[in-house]
Amino acid sequence: MVKKTRSPQRREDSLSRDRIVDASIELLDSAGEGGLTFRALSERLATGPGAIYWHVANKGDLLVAACDAVIAGVMTAVMAAQLDANADAPAGAQSPEDTIRALALGMFDAMDEHAWIGSALFQSAGALPTVRLFECIGQQVRALGAPAAGQWSATSALLHYILGVGGQNAANRLSAQTRALDREDFLGEVADAWSALDERDYPFTRSVANQLRDHDDRGDFLAGIDLILGGIKRSTETRARKR
Repeated sequence: MVKKTRSPQRREDSLSRDRIVDASIELLDSAGEGGLTFRALSERLATGPGAIYWHVANKGDLLVAACDAVIAGVMTAVMAAQLDANADAPAGAQSPEDTIRALALGMFDAMDEHAWIGSALFQSAGALPTVRLFECIGQQVRALGAPAAGQWSATSALLHYILGVGGQNAANRLSAQTRALDREDFLGEVADAWSALDERDYPFTRSVANQLRDHDDRGDFLAGIDLILGGIKRSTETRARKR
């Protein structure tokens, strides 16, 4: 009689692309883009590089997948919050502007938490993570009634503002961390440098130095979003009057 034995489960059987992406995000958060290597990832997952290569082609593929996971999470959270708000409010209470603001702030906070996202997104322009954002913003711009000829420029302006300002904010935080400065000290140092500039060459920069010292990052970010939304609204109203 042949004794049946249970073959040991291969380690890679329990390895999934999602686990690899989650581990990659953890490495990126703790060590930055330079810390994401297949060797470090293999150690974290207790597996061999070959098992990882079965699911992802290279480091670029990992970065894109990590960005996509974070952005998809932001979008899911924003849409869920919007649905909850709509359930408790009169019909139509949540406007396209509300959705754009919520998505923008969600991305701003995500880029602040995951400082590597800005650089990774610019490296993979046109890939799925950026397309997700572009599509979501574009649908809301269309819902605002923006003229078809202006939807591309309006959506592009919002997308690049979100990624640019969010990425710069994250870069500023990292710069302060590498110098062991907290936000107040970092901004104070820059404000002092601005105040010392030659007033003949930099009259405006000197005049706003104290505003830099005390400004609210998220509030200023959202004010910029509102400026763009205001421009879209005015162009839509102008077009409607000309009909």
